[in-house]
Amino acid sequence: MTTPSAEYKEYVLEFLEPLFPVQISRFFGGVGISYDSVQFAMIMGNSLYFAVDEGTRKKYEQAGMQPFSYMTKKGRIQVRKYFELPEDVLTDPEQLRLWANEAIQVANKTKKTNKVFKRSS
Repeated sequence: MTTPSAEYKEYVLEFLEPLFPVQISRFFGGVGISYDSVQFAMIMGNSLYFAVDEGTRKKYEQAGMQPFSYMTKKGRIQVRKYFELPEDVLTDPEQLRLWANEAIQVANKTKKTNKVFKRSS
């Protein structure tokens, strides 16, 4: 997996930042994108991925998008929690707001679920 280019990172932020304040951080070999301290997206290589769940994944699949994946010695690993965002959604502020809000809601649900599991153990 290649590190995101500075140009692609700026390109993505150019579309996201007018919608709401986002924070970026290093995330494995890429960049994590968070809103209100919850990561809802990531840039790996020069691709933007949004958090999905069972309810939202189908929309990405219908758009022909793929889950984030990477190669290991044992083969390709798919991370079905993150799906690549269609380019036409990124460049359409109205659609981007809808898809980003869904990803934020998914990430918030996941974060709350993880907290519950941590407390009960």
